[in-house]
Amino acid sequence: MLNSSIRKIGILTSGGDGPGMNAAIRSIVRSALFRGLQVAGIMRGYQGLIDGDVVDLNHRSVSNIINRGGTILKTARCEEFKTLEGQQKAVEVLKKYQIDALVVIGGDGSYRGAHELFERFGVPTIGLPGTIDNDIYGTDQTIGCQTAINTAIDSIDKIRDTAHSMERIFVVEVMGNRSGYIALQVAVAAGAEEVIVPEKNFDYETLYQNILEGNRKGKVSWIIIVSEGAAKATVVANQITEKTGLETRFVILGHVQRGGSPSGHDRILATRLGSSAVDLLLKGQYGKAVGEIRDELNIIDLKEAKKRPNSQIEEYCELLRKLR
Repeated sequence: MLNSSIRKIGILTSGGDGPGMNAAIRSIVRSALFRGLQVAGIMRGYQGLIDGDVVDLNHRSVSNIINRGGTILKTARCEEFKTLEGQQKAVEVLKKYQIDALVVIGGDGSYRGAHELFERFGVPTIGLPGTIDNDIYGTDQTIGCQTAINTAIDSIDKIRDTAHSMERIFVVEVMGNRSGYIALQVAVAAGAEEVIVPEKNFDYETLYQNILEGNRKGKVSWIIIVSEGAAKATVVANQITEKTGLETRFVILGHVQRGGSPSGHDRILATRLGSSAVDLLLKGQYGKAVGEIRDELNIIDLKEAKKRPNSQIEEYCELLRKLR
């Protein structure tokens, strides 16, 4: 039974951007239009919602964006929306533009905002997992994560060439302020010797000893992956040089990981989840987060879709130790 009270859907992207967000926007827009609904795009996340920065979207608005990184709706973080007054302003804007339901693409902070609108004000909301950190309950993968990993691996493969040629130690800093997921995945896939993540204390003295022992045995290069929230590559590199006397360089990959054309996996994931979000709204299922587990769509309450701890840390660190 379709919900006839939903006539116009709003879409916003919030927090950090990630490859595949545009594919999700495209899917939501065209799925909604197929169902005879109107669609509004809200620019710059919750800040744009408070400011009334709203545009109409149609088939042409989302043409040729499935392969583009970033988000055509722009994105931002908004402290004002965390207040009751800010949320009330947002609800008034939704009413002004006759937006009956809202799809939010973002991470756990964006989900909290969508949950507040649903619980406090009764706004029909759906959340889609758009974060490169892959750290939200209810889904095996988040939109943008696989592309970010592939981007980092491609860069590290190139770094390895020069590390080996010039017999140097390289410390590579990847994204992940509170989550070491990207760092762990990249370290294993790129054949790194060590990984430093925010969820696990790291033994630097053992690292220096291992580097010196490896050097005595003829090991000419090392790759060490650092998650940005665990340490700074500049500091780690300088400490290694100071403690071992060996030449060390650092590379900060930074926001290059957020950009670029999304992988096939991220495009398909975003497209499936976007269409499912429209279906849920029309079925009257609100305050939900849509994910994918074992290739099957998975629906949970927004309040349950909180930050998910990484369960692979010990396994991956042990794997790196064995293969060093």
